[in-house]
Amino acid sequence: MRVRGASLVVAMTTVASGCVRPPDPAAGPPPVPAGRVWRALPSAVTTPDRAPAVLTAEDRRRLTRTLDDYLDDRPGRVAAAVFDRATGTGYTYRDNRHFLLASVAKVGILAALLLKAEAARRPLTRHERSLAEVMIRKSDNRAARELYAAIGGQNGLARVMHALGAGDTWPGPGPYWGVTRSRPSEQLKVLWALSSPSGPISAANRRLAAALMSSVVSPQAWGVSAAASAGDHVSLKNGWLPARVHGGLWTVNSIGRLRSDDHDLLVAVLSERSPGKDTGIATVERVARLMVGALRREPRLRREPRLGQERRPGQGA
Repeated sequence: MRVRGASLVVAMTTVASGCVRPPDPAAGPPPVPAGRVWRALPSAVTTPDRAPAVLTAEDRRRLTRTLDDYLDDRPGRVAAAVFDRATGTGYTYRDNRHFLLASVAKVGILAALLLKAEAARRPLTRHERSLAEVMIRKSDNRAARELYAAIGGQNGLARVMHALGAGDTWPGPGPYWGVTRSRPSEQLKVLWALSSPSGPISAANRRLAAALMSSVVSPQAWGVSAAASAGDHVSLKNGWLPARVHGGLWTVNSIGRLRSDDHDLLVAVLSERSPGKDTGIATVERVARLMVGALRREPRLRREPRLGQERRPGQGA
């Protein structure tokens, strides 16, 4: 997945020119087997002695059973992925499904914007930086629409996703970035590109992305942050949408990074068909807690509360 030097410049030059067409998202994504994400991120992995790898085969089966047990009582569908760069340990859950990204697509737009500027050997303009800030921190849709056009829209984002190894992400047509479809493990690759010193984005732009994603306005700071431990540095972006294609049922997504002395966790939880936003948030947060707790070997693999017993967003577990 490591993309550097000439190959990335070629990709970004193609974005600017629009001369090469990506695969047609209307044709639908091909089926992709789950469980590959940690093998797809080799250059993100370090293995310090202080954080031994976790999740045995039995741990994985137990976690899958726990998630199945919890989600059997929940409306809608969920897929998720987590990767710990400190240990090289990862886990995916139902990762062969594709979901609308809603405002989570803005993270990919940000990555493409930064890479386009780097290919031109320049920093972001003041206007670009202002748009990026409100797009990520306040989830401003007008800013996202303008930046989506600036990176080349559907074709531009598709080229960047392919260059980052996330070619199973299918950007929305025209100005409709919010109907971009993807899998959780694909979103981990985008997070990796935005955060890894081994990745294609400069240190200055990685710091900018981290600053934006770690200062999301408080009402939008739910999601994978619910899985954070005391002292974790949290950066995230969420997406939510009453999806017309699902009869107005809610798409609720959260991706982000939880970083501590012992762990560096990339987390993505995508969901659809929840009857309400709050129900979707509660589901996404519980799934994130279960996965992160398993990688940290926290004693959380227990039966989860049924629908109607969940805590309100923002409350602790």
